[in-house]
This record gives sequence, C-alpha cells and structure tokens, in this order.
Amino acid sequence: MLVPLINAIFMPRLPRLLIPMTTRNLFPAVGRLSCRRLRSHAPLAPIILALAFLSGCATPGPLHLYTAPSTQPAALLDTAPGSPAVPVDIPTFLAPGETLTGLAYDPFTDHLFLRLAPGNVIRVVDRPARAIKRTFTVATLPATGGGDLAVRPRDGRIFFAHPSEPALVVTDRFGRAERILRLATLTTPPTGVAYDSVRNQLLVLNPGDPARITAHAPDGDLIATMILDRPTAATGLAYDPLAQEFYLTTTTSVAIFAISGHSLRTLPQPAAFLDLGPRSLLRLF
Repeated sequence: MLVPLINAIFMPRLPRLLIPMTTRNLFPAVGRLSCRRLRSHAPLAPIILALAFLSGCATPGPLHLYTAPSTQPAALLDTAPGSPAVPVDIPTFLAPGETLTGLAYDPFTDHLFLRLAPGNVIRVVDRPARAIKRTFTVATLPATGGGDLAVRPRDGRIFFAHPSEPALVVTDRFGRAERILRLATLTTPPTGVAYDSVRNQLLVLNPGDPARITAHAPDGDLIATMILDRPTAATGLAYDPLAQEFYLTTTTSVAIFAISGHSLRTLPQPAAFLDLGPRSLLRLF
C-alpha cells in the first residue's frame, strides 16, 4: 500500500559502503557511475537501483502545521507554514460531548493523535485517508484529565502531559502504559509537550511570567532551559528541529519563538492545539 513516507531523519544508519548513496545525493551519484563501475559493484546493483527508485520517497518533504481551531473542532487544519494555500480540513470525528485536549502528529505513520475528554481516550486519524485508524484508552491517564502529547516517530512512543505531576506518562503507539517519566527540576505539571527528532530530546512548556521551555533527556534529566521573552497561557507546544523554532498556541494566533526564547513572529490563525511534522511523497508499508 502506498501512503506518505517518513522523513529521512528517521531512517536507520546506512552501511558505510552505501553512505554516498543517501537520499540527498543518490541521483547524482548514480549518474556518475559508469558501466565499468557498475559491473565492479554488480552485487550492489539491485540495492542501488532500489534506492534510486525510493530516493524520492525518502527525501524530506515540506513542514506542515496541524491546528485545532477550538476544543470542539469538526476538523483539523493542515497548512504549510508561510504558505498562502487554503488550509486542508481533516475530520476529527468528535462525538457529541467530546472535547479535544491535545494533538500530536507522527510523520512516520502520517497519523494524527487526538487526546479526548471526558475519559482517557485517544483517537488516531489517518491523515491521507481522512479516516479513523484506531481508538484506544490509556489506563494510567485519569478519566477526568487532559493535556498535550507528543509522539517519538522512531519507535512510536507517546508522551502525555501528566495532569497533576511534573511528569509525562509514556506509552507505546497503541496506548500500552510503560512508565511515568519524572521531569528533573520541574515542580508543576507541563502544559505543552513536543519532541525534538534531531536531538532526541523532550521539550516541555511551563507557562507563567516568565514562561519557559525545558529540554529533557529521554530519562527526564534536564538539558537546558529557555526563557520566553513574553508570558503565555499556551496549552500546546510544537517544535521545528531544523529551524530550531517553537510554535505555541494562543487564543487568536500561533506564536513562534526562537530557541533563544526571543519572539519571532505570529501566524494569524487561532489554535487551541497544534503540532508540526515533515511530510514526503510516498511511504511503502
């Protein structure tokens, strides 16, 4: 089945012999191979041709911003930051009385994870199919709580903001509880959670004056603290690891901060919740 492919940053390390054949330079490399060189690497020819066929799939695609304009949206909005294109609607399939409390995107599977209330229900929506992929509950999450969440694409781990402790609830991709991850130095529950896929760090928003974002290792240890230059009551956090920019929700717009904490710009669209993710053309599985 053909569905959108994971960004190349999530691909496993290639063998040393194939390092020159990465997705960024595969076609130039193939073009430079003479028939003699191809004959000398005959055992690798099928691999090289397969990589050539798939290289367009693994090339990083554009970064997309997914937003929920309210806590009870009929659809999520899918836009490319900075693009004047009209946002594409993705249905949320909310039932009467259901409320959205968190949003995360997994570029590996091209799925959106919706945290719902009341209850501890997670709905997974297949973005290209615009259909419910699955729905599950997380037993370790309180039925009355809610909050932001983030997905680690490399293994599908989900990190939920704990509603009453300075910690994250960690599950696998299907909601099976694994552990409570304590966040070093924090004393209050996080209001926003994001994942840095380049540096394998968890990012946590702590609102207030001053508001701050802390970076944590996978074991919860503190790595760095970024103080934002203006207060925020945001309940959602997303991160662009290439541009090193934070995206925060506000009542009327999306606020974007540099990794230094300096306010950069705003996008004029309301977002109760949001997440970012790169997208490529094809994925094979």
